[in-house]
Amino acid sequence: MAIAIFNKLASQISRTPSLSLSSRAVIARFSASSSSSSSTTGSAKVSDRIVKLFAIDPDGQKQEVLGLSGQTLLKALTNKGLIDPASHRLEEIDACSAECEVHIAQEWLEKLPPPSYDEQYVLKRNSRNRELNKHARLGCQVVLSQDMQGMVVAVPEPKPWDIP
Repeated sequence: MAIAIFNKLASQISRTPSLSLSSRAVIARFSASSSSSSSTTGSAKVSDRIVKLFAIDPDGQKQEVLGLSGQTLLKALTNKGLIDPASHRLEEIDACSAECEVHIAQEWLEKLPPPSYDEQYVLKRNSRNRELNKHARLGCQVVLSQDMQGMVVAVPEPKPWDIP
């Protein structure tokens, strides 16, 4: 019952023009994950939502990262301790400083939805030569799904101006 009320409210809110793009994305992500989990046999098990991927840290070490489908890559990487959560406003692209930039392995690029105009703008703005690296994505904009099992991402070194 509560999910049905939320979904109705989410559909009304998502059509509100005053909401930011990221707010609409969060609402859509939540309503999609809640409706898909409620449409299965009652309540879905958390173990069915686990997405296992691998991250190459700045030291070159490969680490296993666990996330949940519907969760952002940024959230999974912050839970693992590979990205400082204080350095980024989770899921907010409006004031993004590209602190959650990651590099996606070539074989996974085609499996991801293309980056939005806003994501491309932020990545170009924060690159040294103002060119888009085709492997670069913002972790706050990549939503995990079961199709991403085994995906490999690299967490780049902090840029010199980001180090305290």
